[in-house]
Amino acid sequence: MLSTIKELFDFGQAGQAHSRVHGAHGHSHGEGGHGHTHGVVDPSIASSERGIWAIKWSFVILAITAALQLVVVFYSGSVALLADTIHNVGDAATAIPLWIAFSLVRRAATKTFNYGLGRVEDYAGLIIVLIILFSALVAGYEAIDRLLNPQPITQLAAVAIAGVVGFVGNEAVAVFRIRVGREMSSAALIADGYHARTDGLTSLAVVLGALGVWLGFPLADPIIGLLITLAIFGIVWQSGRAVVTRSLDGVEPWITDEIRHAAEHVRGIDEVVDVKARWLGHKLFTDVVIAVDRSKNVSEANAIASALRRELQGHLPSLGNATIQFDDGGATPAASSAAREHHHRPTHAAGGHHYAPAPFTVSSRLATGLLEMVDTPHGERMRLSISKHVKGLEAVVEIARDGSVERLPLLPSPTDHHALMSAVAPAEPHEFDAVLKLMAGVEIDDLPFQMKEPEGPHH
Repeated sequence: MLSTIKELFDFGQAGQAHSRVHGAHGHSHGEGGHGHTHGVVDPSIASSERGIWAIKWSFVILAITAALQLVVVFYSGSVALLADTIHNVGDAATAIPLWIAFSLVRRAATKTFNYGLGRVEDYAGLIIVLIILFSALVAGYEAIDRLLNPQPITQLAAVAIAGVVGFVGNEAVAVFRIRVGREMSSAALIADGYHARTDGLTSLAVVLGALGVWLGFPLADPIIGLLITLAIFGIVWQSGRAVVTRSLDGVEPWITDEIRHAAEHVRGIDEVVDVKARWLGHKLFTDVVIAVDRSKNVSEANAIASALRRELQGHLPSLGNATIQFDDGGATPAASSAAREHHHRPTHAAGGHHYAPAPFTVSSRLATGLLEMVDTPHGERMRLSISKHVKGLEAVVEIARDGSVERLPLLPSPTDHHALMSAVAPAEPHEFDAVLKLMAGVEIDDLPFQMKEPEGPHH
């Protein structure tokens, strides 16, 4: 019975067979570890029709939830419920720039708009952030006004029910996003699902506010409303920074690292001279300057460029176009290019394979085994090889990044029933502090570890 409930709400690993990679390739770093941002849809989700479908239905569910709550707000005057409604509207509004972008991006480029209209998504996201900011200011003003000038709240039962509705709506979105995310192996969509589950707890805070008023503490409602408003301001700051960064052609630092990393897989590239990238809507455009041996003919050089494009597509699923140029100044021979390694991480050995970080030995009451980074036909993956484990074991790798946590669920391996494996590779760089979280029923064991890339051979 318990396992059935866990499967229904996606707390366990039931249904995770669908999460095995189907046609995924390379290092899908765009899919995880970058958090949830209102007004911006993760490009790894937007690049898939299935992901777009999931976002649209999430919008419908949250929009209905917010509409039901808004009706109760007008009748009850609850500030806490008003703030929670604004929060849910902000979540629902995430899908709006995606819809706008897809209706415009499909238009062909013109002589005026040579790159199409992908930038519209950024401006739509900025408008949404401003709307959420204005709504948060209104909610904050109302909460402070109620603290200074308390007013009676009516329909307490309706307010509590509306809070429960908010929780149920967010939980429905969480289950939906997690299930679809596992089907399409999208860590970003799974992360969005867990974010929605956290938002549901915010809605339950409204129920606590109503209970506090019913018990004779009328300030409980505006206090809860003010706390939720502060959380919304945090969302506005995070989202505004992300939207403005993209509109100014800024990209996440890991993207250029990943481009250089992709080049390390291609034979014949002696040096990556320059890398530039920018977002146009949910598509990534990059310019790469590489140096190759000057003795190669045009056909050989073009073959290297084609190989790099294929590698970039595998590493960056959201890639729209890669412009590859050859350095006019030529390059030093490959044997001596290691002396200029300050541009990228440790080089690859012969055959194009990199030196994986040292494995982590797992010793816990829940499981014993080895956690390591491995090469697969689909790219690098985190794999937990298990020698002994308790029944119902689940595992997640949580990597500490700047200001966020990258979560990599370890799922049953399709080729080895003694192993759990991530659906995607961890984001670059592959040197990080992390925690292996082992779970079985109510038991949880956190195992901290470090991953460090060793130095390659020196010439």
